[in-house]
Amino acid sequence: MSASSNSGAFRIKGAGRHTPARTARFTFDGKTYTALEGDTVASALLAHGVHLLGRSFKYHRPRGILSAGPEEPNALLDVSRDASRRQPNVRATVQEVFDGAKIASQNRWPSLKHDIGAFNDLLSPFFAAGFYYKTFMWPKEAWHKLYEPIIRRAAGLGEAPKEGDTDHYASRYEHCDVLIAGAGVAGLTAALSAAATGAKVILVDEQPKVGGALHFDTSTEIDGKNGYDWAQATAAKLKAMPNVTVLNRTTVFGYYNHGFLGLVERVTDHLALPSKDLPRERLWQVRAKKVVLATGSIERHMVFANNDRPGIMLASAARTFLNHHGVAVGRAVAVYTAHDSAYEAAFDLKRAGIDVVAIVDNRKLPGEAVLTEARSLGLEVLLGHSVLDTAGRHRVSSITVARNGEKSGRKLKVDTLLVSAGWTPSVHLFSQSRGKLRFDAENDRFLPDIYAQDCISIGACNGTDDLSTLIGEALSAGAEMAGHKGADSIDAIAFAGSNLYEWTGGMIGAAEGAGPDTTVKAFVDFQHDVTAKDIRLAVREGMHSIEHIKRFTTNGMASDQGKLSNMHGLAIASEMLGRPIPQVGLTTFRAPYTPVTYGTLVGHSRGPLFDPARKTPMHDLEAAEGAEFEDVGNWKRAWYFPRRGEDMHAAVNRECRTVREVGGVFDASTLGKIEVVGPDAAAFLNLLYTNAWDTLKPGKSRYGIMTREDGFIYDDGVVGRLAEDRFHVTTTTGGAPRVLQHMEDYLQTEFPHLKVWLTSTTEQWAVIAVQGPQAREIIAPFVEGLDISNEAFSHMSVAECTVMGAPARLFRVSFTGEIGFEVNVPADFGPAVWSAIWERAQSLGACLYGTETMHVLRAEKGYLIVGQDTDGTVTPDDAGYGWAVSRKKTDFVGIRGLKRPDLVREGRKQLVGLLTKDPNEVLEEGGQIVADPNQPKPMTMLGHVTSSYWSENLGRSIAMALVASGRARMGETLYVPMKDKVIAVEVTDVVFVDKEGGRING
Repeated sequence: MSASSNSGAFRIKGAGRHTPARTARFTFDGKTYTALEGDTVASALLAHGVHLLGRSFKYHRPRGILSAGPEEPNALLDVSRDASRRQPNVRATVQEVFDGAKIASQNRWPSLKHDIGAFNDLLSPFFAAGFYYKTFMWPKEAWHKLYEPIIRRAAGLGEAPKEGDTDHYASRYEHCDVLIAGAGVAGLTAALSAAATGAKVILVDEQPKVGGALHFDTSTEIDGKNGYDWAQATAAKLKAMPNVTVLNRTTVFGYYNHGFLGLVERVTDHLALPSKDLPRERLWQVRAKKVVLATGSIERHMVFANNDRPGIMLASAARTFLNHHGVAVGRAVAVYTAHDSAYEAAFDLKRAGIDVVAIVDNRKLPGEAVLTEARSLGLEVLLGHSVLDTAGRHRVSSITVARNGEKSGRKLKVDTLLVSAGWTPSVHLFSQSRGKLRFDAENDRFLPDIYAQDCISIGACNGTDDLSTLIGEALSAGAEMAGHKGADSIDAIAFAGSNLYEWTGGMIGAAEGAGPDTTVKAFVDFQHDVTAKDIRLAVREGMHSIEHIKRFTTNGMASDQGKLSNMHGLAIASEMLGRPIPQVGLTTFRAPYTPVTYGTLVGHSRGPLFDPARKTPMHDLEAAEGAEFEDVGNWKRAWYFPRRGEDMHAAVNRECRTVREVGGVFDASTLGKIEVVGPDAAAFLNLLYTNAWDTLKPGKSRYGIMTREDGFIYDDGVVGRLAEDRFHVTTTTGGAPRVLQHMEDYLQTEFPHLKVWLTSTTEQWAVIAVQGPQAREIIAPFVEGLDISNEAFSHMSVAECTVMGAPARLFRVSFTGEIGFEVNVPADFGPAVWSAIWERAQSLGACLYGTETMHVLRAEKGYLIVGQDTDGTVTPDDAGYGWAVSRKKTDFVGIRGLKRPDLVREGRKQLVGLLTKDPNEVLEEGGQIVADPNQPKPMTMLGHVTSSYWSENLGRSIAMALVASGRARMGETLYVPMKDKVIAVEVTDVVFVDKEGGRING
């Protein structure tokens, strides 16, 4: 073993795939190191003999690199690009080195080698699994003062950045015929097969280079090339095809319904000086017709005493560092295995000139081929032996080996120990697709079984171990998922060499030396310091479900998600319970299985765009008039227009008087607007609303109520019929999106036979509502081509015309009880039309008014607001709108719900008006209502106040309320108990102004 210059003492000359001439400098905990371009932080540090990279979460034990991929639980680091860019919990095995990177270890103080938190390891007997459930329960009053602050300070790995994120993120949507997750041999072969049919293919792999296991396997030959070289050539061929997109450094993190997948692409994390035009990461949201899962397998570690020391790592990881990065993981290496694949690591290291001290095989008989090769290389193989324990402080220095069943053995001096208990198929995406797994008892692994979506699993994640079978499976899958039954779209792929995952026996669970009676720590979950003893304790404490065991011990939680720990935890629990593994259960693989940054998910939705403000076309003009705004959903709505010296109450009182006496101008652009068009438009609305719409003639509008299946009010609004096949539907401001979704849902799933098209037009139309006795006089000069006299254009009329030369839709409707018009013009014309109407309104003594005045005026007239005067349990009849439910229709959404006995029984809460005995007393909205304020507690509540205002026009307070048997209580005195007093109220009709309706008709 010889070192190349400036690259670290453990570089193997001639090994690896990186160019020595291309280097990068970075710091780790303040010390400068040199790496080769293409190194990960893990391979670069190992090249310098650095194995200690972090401390464990609970016990602060020294931890090193365990893996070479995204399953890494230990080497979580803090990565900084500059003072404004820092990210914690970055996996050293995934992060590529870039020049100038500042890397720091985590979860230690004052330093990595001398961490005061290691004292926890001495106290570990007090920190057994589930100790927090018992310790922090007493005394009860100490939780908030003592326990919670300490726990919050100790919680988490790494330190969240306090600086703002200066990076930007992108997102895009994509559709494809076939998405292939994983670009190993199986994924690349499937991609070739699918692409050859002309299908649109997306191939995704999370590594910088494709190849999967070919990164570490050097014995496989495909189509006359070394396997890794074949993979790169195949990727280049695919990238050159116009129907294929190849995404490297991209992780499929979630598989959702209907072929929808979430992908995160790391665009610039590997660059020293990324362009400011490039995003740091890109979120892909892909809708795929078919999905091919080629996600491979994850190697399992071995469970034995003190198996967590730095220098102990997976056998495949050592092969990756050697064969891909050209780095030796140690000088004196031992292998502890229960699977043939680990022998390959010993062979590769031996051929590279590294001393392989021994191969310790827990089995009595491995595969004949690997045993013969080991002997030919002069390697000592200890069959039927176990590693009982390890020694070393900041790195393993020796292992104790004994024959299975024996309690003592010989000590071997090593600086590295490679482990392998076989391979666990990566079935997380299959599980997220709601597929069902089966347990392969012969090989102790879960495999895909019943598919819930149009996908297929191939290769190692499907339990396919033989390379020839794998290639044939991938060829067939690619062609089949692209719509071809045969796999003859490309030439057969020739191969030679060993199988990538030849399964010739394996084990899961605890090895010798980690039995029930041991007091040493045999780790199952490295990230949370969960030991075999903890799993056993959970079972003894009564946890018999694996989900309960998981929560009691924290096994497989956080970013690890059980990648390495799941199967071991299951096996130990199965042993303790005396039940087969499938009966113990399997934990849920939640998305994202591999961590995703918040920045990627949030994208542009931060700062002002986190909760985007929607503004009407007249917003700036209203602001110039002194409007105060309120948030209604995402909308900024003019709340009231105070004049000099007026507070809110004075401004609203003035606006209410002016609208009733003269007129007012109101911005109603935020109303939801949906265009319903088609020959079956009336039939569709008949099914969605309680009212009848086929009888509504063009040029007229009607108030409509929409109910859910259960019969409760969902939304309301005015619907105008512009033509036989066209309706202009309005909804509440906050209800527009859900009403459109509600309509689309029923149109696509329940009424697909109807020829109807739905279009959201909320932002297309600016709406200027003019209300009051002078409303007609205010708008008359601007309306062209339409007679708006009372006789020609009566209440609830609608017509298309022009206003100031702009195409318009004019509604004769009112939400105030006064004569009213709503002028709808294209949004771009809104400011000009609004300015002209407001100028004329001013000359006639009218005012601008906002949403608060609108609420008071509508309450005076008894009009309800859905969501304020309804609470999700109110039927049209409860609200006093039973007249809006057609008695002739045989079907509409909610018709059966409205017939349920409970919805027609006596005693239901009904909407009524309330007048306080003291006219100056304004009730609080939400106040509870009782019949007897002196009854013992808990009192019997009859209902609650839904709306309450001071009415300047009436010179008193008014309110609306939902009260049990409300309409039968007219004239009755009820009470509203408050904190410091009881308010007496009289139950009345909800209409307080113009009960006869003369004003609304002009």
